[in-house]
Amino acid sequence: MSSQSPIWALISTFGLMSLFAVGGAAAAVPEMHRIAVEVHRWMTDKQFADAYAIAQLSPGPNVLIVTLIGYAVAGIPGALAATLAMCLPTALLAYYVSRLLSRPGQSRWPGLIQAALVPLSIGLMAASALILARSTDRNIAALLLTATVAVIASVSRANPLWLLLAGGLLGFAGIV
Repeated sequence: MSSQSPIWALISTFGLMSLFAVGGAAAAVPEMHRIAVEVHRWMTDKQFADAYAIAQLSPGPNVLIVTLIGYAVAGIPGALAATLAMCLPTALLAYYVSRLLSRPGQSRWPGLIQAALVPLSIGLMAASALILARSTDRNIAALLLTATVAVIASVSRANPLWLLLAGGLLGFAGIV
């Protein structure tokens, strides 16, 4: 771990990450995991998976995972620093890029860039799912539950909250 203060470590980490988080905070989960668990050792695999689950269950944007990591590192000041570092640079960048792209003209670039970012975002989200599954699926029952939920979520219109509730009940019962 570096000699840098925890607040500055959060700001520099998430400020830089925000500029490369194509597709939003959810797409940056693999990198967040690598930095929070492996590089800085701010959290364990289980703590990260728990924070991710809380962030997904909570209303609001997916960026809540960043707030929870910041809170784990440095309490409320860490939560504020991490959240602002993750949101402010990209908000400013998005504002200025949208102004640039909304200028009159018939450029093909905006459409081409958007089309290129779709598969990239899907790949990053798949990597997020793999990292979370690897950090939480410690037995065959958990692995089967993850696979079953993935299939149900992809082929049905079932509300994901019901799937989360079922998984939580199975965990509470000690099955997974």
